[in-house]
Amino acid sequence: MARRMSRYIHFAMAAGKEAVAASGIDFAAKTPEERDRVAVVVNTGGGGIEQIIEATHVGDQKGPRFVSAFAIPALSGSMGGCMLSMEYGLTGPVMTQTAACATSVIAFHDALRLIASGECDVVLAGGSEATVWPIGVAALANMGALSRRNDEPERASRPFDRDRDGFVLGEGGGVVIVESLAHALERGATPIAEILGGGMTADAFHISAPEPTGRGASRAMSQAMRNAEVAPDEIDWIVAHGTSTSLNDTTETRAIKASFGEHAYRVGVSSPKSMIGHLVGAAGIASALAAIGGIRDQFISPTANHENPDLPECDLDYVPLNGRSARVDTVMVNGFGFGGQNAVTVFRRYADN
Repeated sequence: MARRMSRYIHFAMAAGKEAVAASGIDFAAKTPEERDRVAVVVNTGGGGIEQIIEATHVGDQKGPRFVSAFAIPALSGSMGGCMLSMEYGLTGPVMTQTAACATSVIAFHDALRLIASGECDVVLAGGSEATVWPIGVAALANMGALSRRNDEPERASRPFDRDRDGFVLGEGGGVVIVESLAHALERGATPIAEILGGGMTADAFHISAPEPTGRGASRAMSQAMRNAEVAPDEIDWIVAHGTSTSLNDTTETRAIKASFGEHAYRVGVSSPKSMIGHLVGAAGIASALAAIGGIRDQFISPTANHENPDLPECDLDYVPLNGRSARVDTVMVNGFGFGGQNAVTVFRRYADN
């Protein structure tokens, strides 16, 4: 089956299996009725796009009857979640949303809604993407989105740095086990973090460029804090979208200032993309994993390669070069996508008192 599925599904399956194993939940021991209350929300930006290219080549060169019968399920954006549901016999909702680079932040919104509504007890939530293929790289390069620092690839991703010239394309997947507190405590689990709330908005401005004032992104951040019932000065760290493109980094900085006021200058703001590249549909889950790990370890990860501040536009604390130990109780995760899709989620350290 793995040979018949696309790479983004491989990432989703690997991440999902790791998450289930780490959680200690034995779905095989659950009753059918209990598995009815387990959902899978694995989002993606593009799904198995390489399957379209491969099937097109085969059809053109050999004829239509040689196109794989598995081409459609292999390219389907929903199949990552479906395969995980089949792996564990999970018969609750299987959902996939496609919202470009914001998509796996939205997975947490849906997980929270499914649990808060009482429909589900557990949700496998995350995202997966496999975008490193020639046409994708060529299109993003021609768009001007990719860094051309090819002679120093390890220094190419430079969010918020004066010398940034685009992002480095990455790929991968991540899944987190989200469950109701009652379900977690009943099975003796120790939660790492809580999802407090989120916000989503649209720029309604441009197919790829963010709205210059950052109003849409700022509204998403403010909405997330309202829904989470936290004040700006309660946020200890912002895991930024931070793509290393000129427009995104400047706009996100403006949005943070608009939402946080003076606290914008006191809170750490850093971008995992400086170290792992831009995972597109999996970027949000990568940021969420950084946030959850930071809450667990009381550590704020750095913005690598941030050597030259881009003043006066980007003048916040971007945690340059080296991470730091700090009190990390509440973290905001930002995800902004092409088409002006903005999604933000707030996580908090679990405290049983």
